[in-house]
Amino acid sequence: MRAAVLGSPVEHSLSPVLHGAAYEALGIAGEWSYGRHECREDGLLPFLRGCGPEWAGLSLTMPLKKAALEAADRADDASREVGASNTLVFRDGGRLAYNTDVHGIGEALREAGAGAPRTAAVLGGGATAASAVAALRRLGAASVTVLARDPARAADVRLAGERAGIAVALAPLAELERHLDVDLVASTLPSGAADPWAGAVAASGAAVFDVVYSPWPTALGRAAAQAGRTVVGGFPMLLHQAAAQVELMTGAERAPVEHMRRAGEAELARRAAARE
Repeated sequence: MRAAVLGSPVEHSLSPVLHGAAYEALGIAGEWSYGRHECREDGLLPFLRGCGPEWAGLSLTMPLKKAALEAADRADDASREVGASNTLVFRDGGRLAYNTDVHGIGEALREAGAGAPRTAAVLGGGATAASAVAALRRLGAASVTVLARDPARAADVRLAGERAGIAVALAPLAELERHLDVDLVASTLPSGAADPWAGAVAASGAAVFDVVYSPWPTALGRAAAQAGRTVVGGFPMLLHQAAAQVELMTGAERAPVEHMRRAGEAELARRAAARE
């Protein structure tokens, strides 16, 4: 059986390490393989048409998450709420779309003891921000402020909040310091983009979740940790969303999360050493 991660750029994806470790722990490494393929939006449907019966599923990263949902025959509730999917499973001749990012964010926050925020500020206006909003609703948050460089371009995140049943306010990212009276600040920005507000966020008293996992810690994560805040990096999210994908694709009752964690941490340590 085959599975893979698709996206662009995809060269540095950690997914093959995590899924490969899971196959090893489950005792199916000789029967299952997991690869990576560079693919942009216009290449997704041709790739899907070329997937034969040996394909179990695909992990989708940017910029394919909306296209993955559009290409599916059926979708789970999280995908419909967010308006994007990061997982396609081939079953009974159809394509089933799932959003395991929502699960991954929730599990990462719960694991760190930050799983009950009532209010939150989400930085960024893309698909991951929408997944964060859906995850926060599942954790019991009552309201979320989404801060984007151009709030008008974050309208999809507000719609995701409406579908999920949580109130979402939009504000300019430049005004972040006015919106820090919250339990949690969740950054879905690219590496380095949240750096200018690291000090203000750390001083706010809020727990911090930053989706960046490499290089880690980010300036935001480091400042919050030094201030004694609860800090959650992007690796736990990546780990738990991958574990959910393993279960969906292989049918395993429970993914070997700790085995996957050790493999992922070892690979991140190797990459950090290579950068020095």
